[in-house]
Amino acid sequence: MIPYPQLDPTIVRIGPFALRWYGLMYLLGFLASFFLVKRQIRQEAERGFLKDREREERLLEGILVALVLGVIVGGRLGYVLFYNPGFFLKHPLEILATWHGGMSFHGGAIGVALAGWIYCRRHNTDFFLWADRFAVTVPVGLFFGRIGNFINGELFGRPTDVPWAMIFPQGGLVPRHPSQLYEALCEGPVLFAILWPLRGKRWPTGRKLALFFVCYGVIRFFLEFFREPDPQLGFIAFGWLTMGQLLSVLLALFGLVLFLLRKNPRQEEEDVTG
Repeated sequence: MIPYPQLDPTIVRIGPFALRWYGLMYLLGFLASFFLVKRQIRQEAERGFLKDREREERLLEGILVALVLGVIVGGRLGYVLFYNPGFFLKHPLEILATWHGGMSFHGGAIGVALAGWIYCRRHNTDFFLWADRFAVTVPVGLFFGRIGNFINGELFGRPTDVPWAMIFPQGGLVPRHPSQLYEALCEGPVLFAILWPLRGKRWPTGRKLALFFVCYGVIRFFLEFFREPDPQLGFIAFGWLTMGQLLSVLLALFGLVLFLLRKNPRQEEEDVTG
């Protein structure tokens, strides 16, 4: 067994204000996406696929703000509605307490999609083009987010006797899988290794987003077998199916349908990766 490295979730506190690791992880994820998308825009311009690079970079700054709001609002409301509606109905002010943890990826995905669609429509730009650009960078943010979960000691794994098991402060005196680290690895570097090389493929717009949905859904479904189900829900069907698995199946199926629908036979299959 490996000792759990208990870290203070708060990095520094100044009066009523506190900088927390969880928030810092979100910030690092968004900054990484910003610079990786900007790199894609530069590569597209160098290869003649963009007429106005400066406009695209200005749009990037605006859309990033929209996506930050979308992921925070969507992720929190998704957790409230999907995982613990009874508790938050009794304690509505806790909905605002995001520093306590409790963010749903699936809710965040919905929030991001909605915020991005509204922004792109208002600025007369292709939503699916931007979705593809960001989709291949999302694994970096997922990696940081799971590290934040690990530091918070939340979303820990099921009991196990593997040599690398840990005892989490919120999980009782039972050795458990460090499932946050499994997710950090598989949803982060592994998924990034699958998606990032595809960034320059001249696919019909929307297909990279769809592939992200499929890959994430499959990976998350598998990893849920190591993660302790939310205590207020437990297993929701068959004695083994979790809410996370159900949502991941729906996400993967949606991604598959989207991949099949987003086709444009006139679009050339060219590499623009540099």
